[in-house]
Formats: sequence, structure tokens, C-alpha cells
Amino acid sequence: MQTALIKWIGEEQFVADSPSGHAITLDSDRSSNKAPGPMELVLMALGACTATDIVIILKKKRQKLEALEVICSGERAAEPPSVWTKLEVVYRLQGKLDEEAVKRAIELSEKKYCSVSAMLQKTASLTWRYEILPRS
Repeated sequence: MQTALIKWIGEEQFVADSPSGHAITLDSDRSSNKAPGPMELVLMALGACTATDIVIILKKKRQKLEALEVICSGERAAEPPSVWTKLEVVYRLQGKLDEEAVKRAIELSEKKYCSVSAMLQKTASLTWRYEILPRS
């Protein structure tokens, strides 16, 4: 079992220690906005999870990925609990890339490897799209 430790540091702010020993500050008060809120971290985790998959899969497919941005946008339920209900993931990739390899990498991340998206798809509709940008 993995364990995270969350310590209250005042107001609606907390320091969270991850199971791997890393700390991050959170602020649940969006008006003070001194750190990301918990639901923002979920959105960020989705992007990081699928980005990791894309990098690994494209490397295995011998694709020459030069740059990757993942933009995660979402809408939350109006009433508590305000879960994510609609999410969109946009991939912006650059490199010497085969479009079919990119499509397959995204499909594998969405359907097989990204545990964050698998969890979020239990409450949210999730759409994905990509843009292969010209090489610089």
C-alpha cells in the first residue's frame, strides 16, 4: 500500500508528501490562489500520465519526437462533489513522426496504459485530439 501524508499549514493550505518522498504545496482557496488546488493536480496528473505514455510508445516505435505539449481542459459538476465531468486532451507534437504511429500511441495511452484517464473516465467523458506541428 502506498501512503501520502497531507499536513495543514494554515488557512486552506497544505503540504502533501508523496509516497516517493516528494513534497508539493496545495491551496484549496481559489481566491488566495497561492498554490494549485487538488482538482487542478488531477488535471495535471492526467496530462503527465498520458504524456509519459506517448514519449515511451513513440520511442519504442522509433519515432523522432522533438517536442510534446499536452493540454488538458475540463468542466466540473455544478454541485458537490464537483467531479470532472467533461475532459479534453490535446497533444501538440513536433518531430519526424508518422501520423499512424501518433494515433496508435494516443489510442494505447487512452485505452490501455494511462491509469489516471482510466480512473477519470468513470465520471467524465474524455476526448482526445492531436496536432503534428511543423518541425522547427
